[in-house]
Amino acid sequence: MGGTIAMSTSHGSGVVPSLSVDQLVAAVPGLADTGITVEVEDFRRVPGASLTFDDLAALSEAIDRRLAEGVDGVVVTQGTDTIEETAYLLDLTHAGQQPIVVTGAMRNPTLAGADGPANLLVAVQVAAAPQARGLGALVVFADEIHAASRVRKTHSTSGYTFRSSNGGALGYVVEGQARIINRPAHRRTTGNAPNVRSAEVGLFTVTLGDTGALLAGLEEHLDGLVIAAFGVGHVPAPLVPKLEQLASHMPVVLASRTGAGSVLTSTYAFPGSEFDLLGRGLISAGFLDPLKARILLHRLLTSGHDQTNIRASFAAAGCTSEPTDSAVTQGAARA
Repeated sequence: MGGTIAMSTSHGSGVVPSLSVDQLVAAVPGLADTGITVEVEDFRRVPGASLTFDDLAALSEAIDRRLAEGVDGVVVTQGTDTIEETAYLLDLTHAGQQPIVVTGAMRNPTLAGADGPANLLVAVQVAAAPQARGLGALVVFADEIHAASRVRKTHSTSGYTFRSSNGGALGYVVEGQARIINRPAHRRTTGNAPNVRSAEVGLFTVTLGDTGALLAGLEEHLDGLVIAAFGVGHVPAPLVPKLEQLASHMPVVLASRTGAGSVLTSTYAFPGSEFDLLGRGLISAGFLDPLKARILLHRLLTSGHDQTNIRASFAAAGCTSEPTDSAVTQGAARA
């Protein structure tokens, strides 16, 4: 898809996505020695920051075609700016057993110590590994295997930027072998049916002394909204009436801006607390961080889910209720 892993210099003014996937594969030491047959496809050459929902929908369709041909797994290379979002969207739309592995690089090929070849090698090894089947979409980086639903980019330049604060890495690549030591209890998928509508979903981060001025008029422009709240799901009291009004017009999801841990439900009861906001119609994101919550809400809205199914989907994906077969099946069927 492009990104830092596929960048080279352009007229001495910095790097841009320009390398083909054939060039990326050719630059990986030891790949031929793995015995894994690798088929390549140039899909996009864009920075991660410029990827769109349309790009991801087309990518998902292309992946489905490859999986139907009987491949053991798929590797996607892209820019790291949006990996935590794109990988989760692929995870939501992928119900098959073959792993979809997303990787990239933090140091472009023109730099000493470029990490792209090493990341691509371990990504291919994980995609071909029987141990990775049934885990959905994964982010493989710096020899670590992360669930798409948990992983976050936590550092702007470090090669060890990807972390899963809630639950940790699923495993590691050791001596070329995928070692899974932490298998999730369940995955939430929505199916990969075509979108039935467009949707604009916003993300609003609450800050100290926030008066809610930036929330004015959002109901005229958005179909859904995610609130990145303080701590366990708190906002300043002046925001409460506006959030209640917005929740009467659209799904409003309450997440924590901290990046780890769950939104609570009934510990605090002051105006603007989690108990107060959920009682006014907001939907808990549970353990989903704000970026993941936005991806899930966008997918649910574009695939035609109603408020009841949106609440059920967030309860399952955010681990705020025990997963049931009926809840998961119902969400997938609606898509």
